[in-house]
Amino acid sequence: MKRRAFIKKNGTFTLFAPFASLPIASFESSNNNIEINKPEWLVQMISNNDLSLNNILLRYVANKDAVNYGAVLDGNEMATAHSITSFLKTGICALVSPESEFYNDQKLREKLALSSDFILSLQNEDGTIDLVSTNFQSTPDTGFIVKWLAPVWRLLDQSEVSQKQLILAPLKQFLVNAGEALKIGGIHTPNHRWVVSSALAELYKIKPDEAYQSRAEEWLSEQIDLDEDGQFEEKSSYIYSSLSDRVLISIARGFNKPELLEYVAKNLKMNLYYLHPNGEIVTEASGRQDNSRIGTLENYYYPFRYMALKTGEGQFAAACKLIEETCFRKTTGFLYYFLEDPSLWEELPASKALPVNYTKEFRNSNLIRVRRGNYDASILSDSTVFFTFHKKELALQGMRFASAFFGKGQFSADSYKVENGKYILSSELTGPYYQPFPKETIPGDGVWAKMPRSQRQQSEIQKLYSTVTIQEEGDGFSIDISITGTDNVPVALELIFRPGGSFSGTVPHEGMEETVFLKEGMGKYTGNGSSINFGPGLYRHKWVAIRGALPKMDAPTAFLTGTTPFHHSIKIS
Repeated sequence: MKRRAFIKKNGTFTLFAPFASLPIASFESSNNNIEINKPEWLVQMISNNDLSLNNILLRYVANKDAVNYGAVLDGNEMATAHSITSFLKTGICALVSPESEFYNDQKLREKLALSSDFILSLQNEDGTIDLVSTNFQSTPDTGFIVKWLAPVWRLLDQSEVSQKQLILAPLKQFLVNAGEALKIGGIHTPNHRWVVSSALAELYKIKPDEAYQSRAEEWLSEQIDLDEDGQFEEKSSYIYSSLSDRVLISIARGFNKPELLEYVAKNLKMNLYYLHPNGEIVTEASGRQDNSRIGTLENYYYPFRYMALKTGEGQFAAACKLIEETCFRKTTGFLYYFLEDPSLWEELPASKALPVNYTKEFRNSNLIRVRRGNYDASILSDSTVFFTFHKKELALQGMRFASAFFGKGQFSADSYKVENGKYILSSELTGPYYQPFPKETIPGDGVWAKMPRSQRQQSEIQKLYSTVTIQEEGDGFSIDISITGTDNVPVALELIFRPGGSFSGTVPHEGMEETVFLKEGMGKYTGNGSSINFGPGLYRHKWVAIRGALPKMDAPTAFLTGTTPFHHSIKIS
């Protein structure tokens, strides 16, 4: 009887002008036997990998009597293909690296061998694995596992680690089984197509089965989902765009398709205009779970480094340097890329300055980016957060407002336009009442659901027109908010700040933590030796939990309040 484990997976890991195509060098077979000393950054990555491995080993099940002996538990104390894969990937990278404290370590090798057997036992008969928080017998999640395990299998196979067959044999069986599922299985999301194709490309290097390439070609025939701005369909700038870049490189290399690198280069170029002064990346336009999440560039380190060396693009090299300065520790999970390909150890081309003074419109993402040296702003349509303002040390994570208009007054712009340097967002809401149901079609049993509103005549239709006009002013921005139509509608405007600072010029809310009113004059949010100024204030009532509004975020928040007709300008600097 097969061992199985059921768990809830951890949820944390956490329009510009077209540019000229970058020169893409043709592929050359990499020689893994090249005698090159590992660069300092790679030695540090190996050391960081050891730290990660030591933490993972704390969750290794060493009790021989345990049902999950040889497995690794996740944060919910359950053994899954994903928690075991994390151990196998991290452990094999350490085992094969002479610079690691675990190099050719017998105890680690024995643990990895047991975990290799265990993950094979979790595999479904069709070759898939389960992501038991949501996806069962999942081809795409199998693809994720394969694209992690196939490269480290090759690393181990090419190493001089003793008794490595104890690990290699069960892992190869797992990979071959998975390949059968990847040949025929379906997907859920746009990026899954490229993940599965990447997994097939990685398997092809181990077992040159032509069916792997044939299946990948089926997915690739749908064409890459990159828009004119350079963004992928899901607009997931922190998680899935970087993933698509990495797996497209994998497909390009595995199946000799250098044309795919053009998509990677275009996305990387776009992301240079998504950078905050502190090296974080804009996430507010994402259509996935990283929306409005704090994200750094670690997931792009491999694509930026690979493409910098492939094209000679200095801005890509500068992005690598930025990652090394701001979030290098987080790149550790991608160590296997750099161990397997010594060409990535070469010196980067000369850096070229990253863009720090620009206005860029990304129409497909309903996003406008403004960067002025040490501060930047994002202006968003079709989003409840319509404005953000970042300095290197502090961030106004978002502005939003809601009105008590029939329980649907949370502002999200239906459209936007740019006129004479002004960015104008607007929305229109209606609040009708309904007349008696047409007499000839009344069902006769008094059931409300059988008399839908869509068939009732509307009357006393209320309107609410909201316009936000944003323009640069001095060393910041002026934001004018106008709400008209129905009168006497309560309004609450939120300024949501990154935790870590303190307010001045404001009045605390009596019943809510980290909540203040800016009743008059200018307010200030201060921290890390810097400050963001905002105001003037406005206070007409204390109701901030407006009916129909989104709940307050778990962050320091300043409120301004009023009623319609509402006209107020606020300056941010």
